[in-house]
Amino acid sequence: MDQIDLYPGDLNDMKSLVHALEACQPDEIYNLAAQSSITLSWEKPFLTSDINAMGPVRLLESMKRIVPQARFFQASSSEIFGNPKSSPQTEDTELTPRNPYGSAKVFAHRMVAAYRERHGLFASAGILYNHESPRRPETFVTRKISRSAARIKAGLQDRLVLGDMSAVRDWGYAKDYVRAFWLMLQQSEPDDFIIASGEAHTVEDFCRIAFETVNLDYRNYVEADRSLLRNWETSYLVGNPNKARSELGWRPELQFPGLVSLMVKADLKAMQEGG
Repeated sequence: MDQIDLYPGDLNDMKSLVHALEACQPDEIYNLAAQSSITLSWEKPFLTSDINAMGPVRLLESMKRIVPQARFFQASSSEIFGNPKSSPQTEDTELTPRNPYGSAKVFAHRMVAAYRERHGLFASAGILYNHESPRRPETFVTRKISRSAARIKAGLQDRLVLGDMSAVRDWGYAKDYVRAFWLMLQQSEPDDFIIASGEAHTVEDFCRIAFETVNLDYRNYVEADRSLLRNWETSYLVGNPNKARSELGWRPELQFPGLVSLMVKADLKAMQEGG
């Protein structure tokens, strides 16, 4: 921490953003802040819209006024595609969000392009598919699975109950994705890129590898409960990362099995250390 200077800022308070940019005069700005729960976005659509839609606009406007020469990265989301008509999705796939979270992300995504075109800002958006790590909150299914596998192995939990085991996602490693963010801001021109693994895996696939990591058969411990199914869930989101590969030279270094195993081992270690 002795090499990091912290400046307070609130996406709902433009004055605080202006003050932060005036104080630190950044060369690069990465906006990863959001209300990130899709479930909560239905419960609090106004809050989600204010943070996820207007927040990036306040930051772009602050950047335009204070550091227009800086470079800006916006974390967009695969949820902007909703239930796409084609798969895998590309940067040109139609945007059809199905929830307040995705709708707010669409607005921010479009505004990045608008500020880029209207004001000449170096503003790029990464259309991010699910990116995981041991830091993922336990409210997300991936961390729920990894932690449960570790707890069941340790005898602290008997079973894991999940909803749709057949749900398909494109999962990657957060550390790989952050490298893509940085590469986007090192280009000669701003642009938008899909950042994804390009591979489709089910929740059941995640369970199988997680429990294999602790030498258990998931079928003996995982149950599906149809009452947990969400009829507004997006269906088949898998990204085509070819543009990022060809123009950024980016490829994920950690593949899906390694990612799942990494998360389970991190939870095992945390339990051993009393976490």
